[in-house]
Amino acid sequence: MSYDAVIIGGGHNGLVCAYYLARAGLKVRICEAQGVVGGAAVTEEFAPGFRNSVASYTVSLLQPKVIADMALEARGLRVVLRPLANFLPLSPQPGDYLKMGGGLERSQAEVAKFSARDAAALPAYFEALEQVADVLRALALRIPPDAGAQGVGGLKAMIDAALQSRVLASLDLPGRREALKLFTRSAREYLDEWFESAPIKAVFGFDAVVGNYASPDTPGSAYVLLHHVFGEANGVKGAWGHAIGGMGAITQAMASACRDAGVEIGLSQPVEHVLVERGSATGVRLIGGETIRAKRVIANVGPALLYRRLIDRAALPSDFARAMDGFKTGSGSLRMNLALSELPRFACHTEPGEHHSAGIIMAPSLDYMDAAFADARIYGWSREPVVEMLIPSTVDDSLAPPGQHVASLFCQQFAPQLPDGGDWDEAEPRAVEAVLATLERFAPGVRATIIGQQVLTPKSLERRFGLVDGDIFHGRMSLEQLWAARPVLGNGSYRGPLKGLWMCGAGTHPGGGVTGAPGHNCAAAVLKAGRRL
Repeated sequence: MSYDAVIIGGGHNGLVCAYYLARAGLKVRICEAQGVVGGAAVTEEFAPGFRNSVASYTVSLLQPKVIADMALEARGLRVVLRPLANFLPLSPQPGDYLKMGGGLERSQAEVAKFSARDAAALPAYFEALEQVADVLRALALRIPPDAGAQGVGGLKAMIDAALQSRVLASLDLPGRREALKLFTRSAREYLDEWFESAPIKAVFGFDAVVGNYASPDTPGSAYVLLHHVFGEANGVKGAWGHAIGGMGAITQAMASACRDAGVEIGLSQPVEHVLVERGSATGVRLIGGETIRAKRVIANVGPALLYRRLIDRAALPSDFARAMDGFKTGSGSLRMNLALSELPRFACHTEPGEHHSAGIIMAPSLDYMDAAFADARIYGWSREPVVEMLIPSTVDDSLAPPGQHVASLFCQQFAPQLPDGGDWDEAEPRAVEAVLATLERFAPGVRATIIGQQVLTPKSLERRFGLVDGDIFHGRMSLEQLWAARPVLGNGSYRGPLKGLWMCGAGTHPGGGVTGAPGHNCAAAVLKAGRRL
């Protein structure tokens, strides 16, 4: 049987792309390597009675249009907002912490504990960031111009570029200056212009190292900060939420929409090879030997996996292959899930409260984050890593037995490749020890409450989800790998370098996170192309 499109990978972007294509009347098949649909956005029981999101773990960037078009809420998706945005414990001293969220006035009062000047600067900072974030929101569901198009296609690309530049032109001059800084400067340089106190810089600077194997001093890290704030949840810009039932609730609702639209979803069907005949992608071969023919092959896997492992280099244009040699991967991330007998008690704030439902950031300064990166470059992981803890069971009692809890730990600055040829499977216990020691410093006694745990090192993330070098974004979010240059300039409009080959994953515009935007945009590009495969 032949299909109009076969999609490699049933992660959320693959599901979104499949839905829009099937809704338009195309015959679509998804080949998902795992036994459950969803890719990295899945929920599973990791200890008896304890369930949690396995990799992706929080909601903000999912496009409202995708939620509405796929009727995800009608299919059971429910997102609840965090009652408090962030909690930053600073030291063991009682009261030495920073809470952010709950409204501007409340955040200003918290910041004023450290700096009256910084508290006064907050409204202008939020306004400046929001102005640029609105540009990202406007561009998120647009197809970047095809920088490699020739002839009539090149003319259309020029028109597309001109139209999209009007979005950027909507910024006033101060806004354009701010955008330029955010796209090129380090997070520290950017934040130093706004604030003077270390805790405020830390709570904002944390977003600059999430999924970014870099220091807050690395040029371009300010953009990663911006990428994490341009989303929304339940109609609230910049808000973060939790999907009841975990992230798998999102992808299960998407799968339901796909099946209703006629999409065939194949599970436990890992793709071994993309079939290329006379310069065109004509289907895929599964590891089990089955061949699936299709007019279009759409890859929801990352560019590094697609072009370095699933397609013979000789089948690729030589200039494209060379460009892909320089494609950068490796987000420096380690994920853990903990089953806890009780809530952790932080030394600076011992009683239970709303801070347990916030994003709990264990990285009290930009210097701490910089040292963590320096450590990882030398030793392979930081001896004092950057750790964010979420405890979703505080707002979702379906995840743990009564009175007990699950915690998501997102840990940063773990080298994609260990120095001296080290192996992550062998090093895992020592890296986990560094994480738990960090947690224990901020929340003494928490180790004794751990009933079970799940660990995903960079190697584990690659092995389980196909994330090359454990890169949660499918590729570095740096200026030369954004917009029309994601994954490389000339192939940033979701088209691969071969006829019939397309890309719909986070390695395309607008990048990582559970957004649905790449899947939405790729489907739009495919449908716009029509018979021009």
